Amino acid sequence: MSDSSKPPHLFSYPRYWAECFGTAPYLPMSRAEMDALGWDSCDIIIVTADAYVDHPSFGMAVVGRLLEAQGFRVGIIAQPDWQSAEPFKALGKPNLFFGVTGGNMDSLINRYTADLRIRSDDAYTPNAEPGKRPDRSVIVYSQRCREAFYDTPIVIGGIEASLRRIAQYDYWSDQVRQSILIDSNADILLYGN
Repeated sequence: MSDSSKPPHLFSYPRYWAECFGTAPYLPMSRAEMDALGWDSCDIIIVTADAYVDHPSFGMAVVGRLLEAQGFRVGIIAQPDWQSAEPFKALGKPNLFFGVTGGNMDSLINRYTADLRIRSDDAYTPNAEPGKRPDRSVIVYSQRCREAFYDTPIVIGGIEASLRRIAQYDYWSDQVRQSILIDSNADILLYGN
């Protein structure tokens, strides 16, 4: 492969203009935390079904830090109340897009056993408290993001979106379901390694 046919290195692209803000000690989860960083808005808001832990074992923290390294202002909305669109407005409207993920595990596997019984704990929630994420969280969170800011692009990704990117048999409902991209009303689905 010649040098001209190789893709450019990830960090060779020019940084986004917001790099002047520097690195945040943590990615903000509230308007007060954004104010402390001197931000008037976020470029990208990541919505996740897991608690926010700024550690490499949590995928959204890695993605958020990677985007931040490119100069983007990234906010996190972790385990929002999905009954209303208000929690999705907590950080305001993102300048670029919402990134929605079901977290480190598929939300249905996280909530139910193979016998379709509800699990008594959630490994990715503080105090292992169950019931902090909806079933099919990528679909629910994407719909709430769309309800909160209709014209903002939504990018879905993570294990839940990746496994359901094409029509698939759904064990829990015992039927074939269409692609999560259609169900979630998102604009783009990212998957891969």
